[in-house]
Amino acid sequence: MSPRTGRPPIDNPKSERITVRLGNEESNILNEYCQQEKIERAEAIRRGIKKLVPELKK
Repeated sequence: MSPRTGRPPIDNPKSERITVRLGNEESNILNEYCQQEKIERAEAIRRGIKKLVPELKK
């Protein structure tokens, strides 16, 4: 048998997909942040979501 081919499995798969509409102001802020940090938009949004953790009611 030949060895398995393809991408190896990852530890934390990103299986949840969301769609959001942004206004011009929000889109410009996001784009500027991504250029500054040299990251993709999805990564910037993930960082923003993680910053919400302290505001969760426990």
